[in-house]
Amino acid sequence: MIQQSSPKILITNDDGIHSPGILAAIEAVSSFADVLVIAPASQQTAMGRAYRGNPDARLKETSLRVGNVEYKAFSCEATPARTVDHGLKVLSGYRPDFIISGINYGENLGSSITSSGTVGAAMEAAHRGIPSIAVSLETPVNTHLTYSEQNWSAATHFLRHFTLRALEDGFPHGVDLLKIDVPSSASLECPWRVTRLSQNSYYRSELPSPSMDSCLKDSIISKGLVQGEPEDTDIYAIAVDQVVSVTPLCLDFTAHGSMSALNKWGK
Repeated sequence: MIQQSSPKILITNDDGIHSPGILAAIEAVSSFADVLVIAPASQQTAMGRAYRGNPDARLKETSLRVGNVEYKAFSCEATPARTVDHGLKVLSGYRPDFIISGINYGENLGSSITSSGTVGAAMEAAHRGIPSIAVSLETPVNTHLTYSEQNWSAATHFLRHFTLRALEDGFPHGVDLLKIDVPSSASLECPWRVTRLSQNSYYRSELPSPSMDSCLKDSIISKGLVQGEPEDTDIYAIAVDQVVSVTPLCLDFTAHGSMSALNKWGK
């Protein structure tokens, strides 16, 4: 059950403190939670769980307004995971009950999620034993680094729903964090599905006419499912069926089934 006092929810992201997606996340949970924001000062997309940042960076206090209400916020010139780490260290008397990372511009699917700063920040929370949700809205690739206008209503709705359920019931055994991806076409009535993480890559980076003169900026990023994508994956849910994908994740990357076979390598 939700505790009688309002749960403390920390909101972060990888798009930066001024992202409209973070305002949407505040709107999703502020009616039942005590909200604090700690987010990167600038765009940090695709930083994964990197621990990089300006060595001289400090938390800078600011405020974010949603409607007529202002919420306390802090920014830091660092990656999402490092921002969460530094923020919780500096605010040593503060421990949130739950952490939300998002709402992100662009879906995070398949084998590339380890490069996601959104997921990286949620993993940083889970590493500390704090349950977390990484939530993303499907948007075109060319919007991932800009603050374009989006309809956040469905993402806000599902974020609120799963945050409330997590606070009431706790995550199922073995789940450290949830990854939620909302299709761009979703309405409040859109179905949702529990999915597994696809082993396929959803995003592709191609370098046309590669040569020694090619630059990193010359790569062209595209997205889409591969032929034969299994129907129970996060990629299939978003790219084919256009339903909300809810993927339970854990921090244990161990391939347990291979351990006995590997033990034989030393004999």
